[in-house]
Amino acid sequence: MTKTIADKPEAPADEQTPPTPPARGPGIDVTDDKCIATYANFCRVTGTPEELIVDFGLNKNMNPQPSEPIDIAQRIIVNFYTAKRLLGALHMAVQRHESAFGVLETDVQKRVVPQAGSRQA
Repeated sequence: MTKTIADKPEAPADEQTPPTPPARGPGIDVTDDKCIATYANFCRVTGTPEELIVDFGLNKNMNPQPSEPIDIAQRIIVNFYTAKRLLGALHMAVQRHESAFGVLETDVQKRVVPQAGSRQA
């Protein structure tokens, strides 16, 4: 005989039952034992009709036209489905950061603060 929810005996009123955690998707176990963390201040996205190629590297010259080549440290290749999920996750993370700390200005010229004591003509 199968029991349904209605067949379950009710818990006594004085018995405390722990709250049920909110429903979430299936848990995904990950391990970062082999992960190597590197810093990147340069990113280039290229691709094919089937996949996106994202290169991360370090630009040692902060000039618009670097005099030295940029060393690419990591290359991640993803399909467009994974790229779209990554886009959503990054968008959400940046929105959270901006709501806590203010809007991130990506135009370097708009972020430049005139030096104190310098005279403008």
